[in-house]
Amino acid sequence: MTTPAPPWALLAELTHACPLHCGYCSNPLELTRRSTELSTQRWAEVFRQAAAMGVLHTHLSGGEPLLREDLDALTRAAVDAGLYTQLVTSGVGLSTSRLDDLVDAGLHSVQLSVQHADPPLSDTIAGRASFRNKEAAAQLVKQRRLPLGINVVLHRHNLDALDDLLQLAVAWQADRIELANTQFYGWGLLNRAALMPSHEQLADAAATVARWRQRTDIELDITWVEPDYFTGVPKPCMGGWGAVSLTVTPDGTVLPCPAAASVPGLDAPNVLEHPLPWIWNESPAFNRYRGTDWMPSPCRDCAHKNEDFGGCRCQAFALTGDASRTDPACSLAPDHDVITSLASADSASAEVVRRRPTRRSTSTVGG
Repeated sequence: MTTPAPPWALLAELTHACPLHCGYCSNPLELTRRSTELSTQRWAEVFRQAAAMGVLHTHLSGGEPLLREDLDALTRAAVDAGLYTQLVTSGVGLSTSRLDDLVDAGLHSVQLSVQHADPPLSDTIAGRASFRNKEAAAQLVKQRRLPLGINVVLHRHNLDALDDLLQLAVAWQADRIELANTQFYGWGLLNRAALMPSHEQLADAAATVARWRQRTDIELDITWVEPDYFTGVPKPCMGGWGAVSLTVTPDGTVLPCPAAASVPGLDAPNVLEHPLPWIWNESPAFNRYRGTDWMPSPCRDCAHKNEDFGGCRCQAFALTGDASRTDPACSLAPDHDVITSLASADSASAEVVRRRPTRRSTSTVGG
């Protein structure tokens, strides 16, 4: 077996707890309990091992990472290991003193989630009042001269506000905005009918992005992630399964992509039992769909197999029940009719399902 190239990115899911209740959340329906989260020391060791392997960048994410009281210590541990750190947050809980502690710990940048440009609609999508928290968080980040990115998960309920969302990014002095159409995993999969946009919405949104990218009066990096349910072209599975990035979940489970826990029989390894180099290089879970030898027809004979890697394994399982099948998003897939029927369905009357939070439970992620 050829030794794979080392990863360059680490998604550190520090907790699944979150103050928001976003119906598009891609985290699993059964979230990791706070009592099983890795300790500060364990995370520090994860960061050291990741950096020694060649990882350069880590997203400190969740859930809401600000719910970790040791977030400044975790940030310092990642920075001391030599990693570039980006806080991925809803903005809820990002006070002046909290951000100062993170800056002192060496935090490099912040990515802020935004649900809508209209405050009441943003709060409705998030499942709680939070827009003003986000606005204040953006101001704090820019006052500390940190790079600010804004992430917007797009769906039926906010695609029509794309102009306003881009204008909001300019007003908040963001350096970058990622416009990512909903990925249907976890809660997003459960709520797919309510979130699915129309063809007209997507066409208008693509035209809006093209128009904004032509503007010369603003300095805003715009990333537009097309929804492969509509394009007929499958998205590359994280640049290839086990190719460029790894995800460590709150309890230490290590995954080739954030949604891979949905793949049955994966037997995902854990940092409490194995070191990261073994997990990346030798574990059956990371080698299961690595490369192209595993591919069925038509992927194995396709000229694009080294570009799209057969599409997303998690999406293939979600839509066909078999993670080894060609991703139905591909127009050449035997199951492509499954995805075209979903993309064409009338979902205007569907309602978003949210987990009802209890005093001791974690909520349905949002940040």
